[in-house]
Amino acid sequence: MTTETKDKPHHLPYAGLRMVEFTHMVMGPTCGMLFADLGAEVIKVEPPKGDNTRHLLGSGAGFYPLFNRNKKSLTLDLKTAEGREAVLKLIATADIVSHNFRPETMAAQGLDYSSLKTLNPRLIYIALKGFLPGPYDHRTALDEVVQMMGGLAYMTGPVGQPLRAGSSVNDIMGGMFGAIAAMAALAQREKTGLGQEVQAALYENNIFLVAQHMMQFAVTGLPADPMPNRISAWGVYDVFTVKDGEQIFLSAVSDKQWLVLCNAFGWDDLKNDPLYGSNNDRVRERPRLLADLRQRFARYSAQELSSLFEKHGLPYAPIKKPHELVDDPHLLATGGLAPMTLPDGTQTNTVLFPFTLDGQRMGVRQQPPRLGEHSQELLESLGYSAQQAAQLSKTATA
Repeated sequence: MTTETKDKPHHLPYAGLRMVEFTHMVMGPTCGMLFADLGAEVIKVEPPKGDNTRHLLGSGAGFYPLFNRNKKSLTLDLKTAEGREAVLKLIATADIVSHNFRPETMAAQGLDYSSLKTLNPRLIYIALKGFLPGPYDHRTALDEVVQMMGGLAYMTGPVGQPLRAGSSVNDIMGGMFGAIAAMAALAQREKTGLGQEVQAALYENNIFLVAQHMMQFAVTGLPADPMPNRISAWGVYDVFTVKDGEQIFLSAVSDKQWLVLCNAFGWDDLKNDPLYGSNNDRVRERPRLLADLRQRFARYSAQELSSLFEKHGLPYAPIKKPHELVDDPHLLATGGLAPMTLPDGTQTNTVLFPFTLDGQRMGVRQQPPRLGEHSQELLESLGYSAQQAAQLSKTATA
């Protein structure tokens, strides 16, 4: 399976749609990347110094190259009248505008929805926020902030040690929910001819992620325990330290799988033990059972266990680190990874969205753009002369 779409770019679902984004960090760029991968022309408007995520270190170093593929970069100084005039000309040609800045920041530049809908009544306006309108919406939100106040950090860490999830889950999903809302608005525009504002927020996204635990309380009357302390629904469902100190996740989540597990290893004593007769029995005896299994599994290497569990169709998972996935054979074979060139010229693989259309993954058509890479062509298309376009799009790197 190839990472390229089998059709030409103009056959992609959102080919012909123009989106202008004022975004940074993760939430906003994720929303735009989804439309870009699906064929839309997504124009990233950046200040002369560029999106700050171009220069982040540490855990932020991957933000810009991952979330900005298939886009165009236009640099404008929106603090000037000329820059604002140019961007309004651009928005007049757009189907969608998205941002993840404070509402007052956009309003100060005349880029709020109430201002833009008079310019372009068909415009879909995506406001990506920390909180939907309400008592909290004045607060500054980050993924970690909403994970802490929204119960996800409590559920992830041990008791007394709230721990954020190991990825920007709310930023990424919040951006995707913003895109889903905009897709609904586009469908409605087909009926009404009018655009609308849609909003998505980090906090509300986080609440959706922990909703299963809220419902657990509604059903049982008991608060959910953090994941490290939870009472598992299955008797065998844990990480085991095995030969040479390797770790592997192993499970048997049904009575049938329990019998398969016992037969695979020749453990008739466990299979015939009445204390382990059903899954619920094994859950009740879980501390005793796991202590026994840890000793038994410790005789095997992680590879031996993987082979046995694979052979017998039992759930298992080696414990992988993110950097080890760049050559994962399944991702490579199914087109989940695609070649990409970073702005500095480095060649790498990037991760595609986890879905297919007609059996095809949405591939990389354009590399993450260099700062202001498309400014000249975009401004000239709006009627500016070559000299005017060059003057308007001056960048810090020019």
